Amino acid sequence: MTVREETEQWESRYLSRYAALSRDSKGRDVPEPPCDIRPVYQRDRDRILHCKSFRRLKHKTQVFLTPRGDHYRTRLTHTLEVSQNARTIAKALRLNEDLVEAIALGHDLGHTPFGHAGERALDKLCSRGFAHYEQSVRVVEKLEKQGKGLNLTVEVRDGIRNHRTSGNPSTLEGKIVRLSDKIAYINHDIDDAIRAGILGEEDIPLTYRKTLGFNTKERLNTIIHDIIRNSREQPDICMSLEVEEAMRDLRSFMFRSVYTNPTAKGEESKAQNLLEGLFSYYMDHPEAMSDEYREMLGRGADPKEIVVCDYISGMTDQYAIYKFEEFYVPKAWNV
Repeated sequence: MTVREETEQWESRYLSRYAALSRDSKGRDVPEPPCDIRPVYQRDRDRILHCKSFRRLKHKTQVFLTPRGDHYRTRLTHTLEVSQNARTIAKALRLNEDLVEAIALGHDLGHTPFGHAGERALDKLCSRGFAHYEQSVRVVEKLEKQGKGLNLTVEVRDGIRNHRTSGNPSTLEGKIVRLSDKIAYINHDIDDAIRAGILGEEDIPLTYRKTLGFNTKERLNTIIHDIIRNSREQPDICMSLEVEEAMRDLRSFMFRSVYTNPTAKGEESKAQNLLEGLFSYYMDHPEAMSDEYREMLGRGADPKEIVVCDYISGMTDQYAIYKFEEFYVPKAWNV
């Protein structure tokens, strides 16, 4: 018996009856021989962790564009915080931690430079629209490994696609990640906003703080405990009505106070103009893209605007700025 088979047997004995067992996965689009050590979801987790798109998250905006401080969240630290929250919940509920972690680590792979400002820019520029959750699936299916994709399981891709607020994941593990994403960005964005001086703890309405807690640690503790308490041995991931309403209202407060705050978002129009400039340039000069994207154009499977969006959305903040300067900012004359 292989190590993988022993692990699969352990899952069937120990995990909840509602867990997504590795051996019951719907599999991959391209069948592969099983690994002798790792079950399928652990293998997916490893593929995401080692891919180039994951490494680029460290230089992509979470909320604050190119912050000067070292302690502001990036898209990578946000991803790791989502994973940690999700794994804590999954372990307590005896659900599949490997599946949860794979979905969490992959959920934002398709995010643009400059966060949601970049996403809005590409959504306006592309006639088919642009959504980061769909792009994350496109990354793992078509863009990674020179167009071969990561060949992830159905369940991981479903969780990635459905992590958005209106999503409906097919597994409880996917539902955990969907909630953990909200838990992470609401609470940790509060932390960053306080660090930036945009709001103080006392600015958060007292009714939310009385329900959820009076600091980030207390709020995380309250929400995660509430989910675990209400979801144990249930066929769904649930919250109490009181905590769910408070978290939803706190999210609305963050949109009013931070996500649309001119101080925090004052540079976003510049970022959008920058991406518009890059989009226009690459549409006129597709030969300026890297080899793999020129090859995608040559295969003709996707329209040029889609390939250009693929290329731009994969950029880090710094690389997008560098390419914009290369194309549009005059250089000093070198005599």
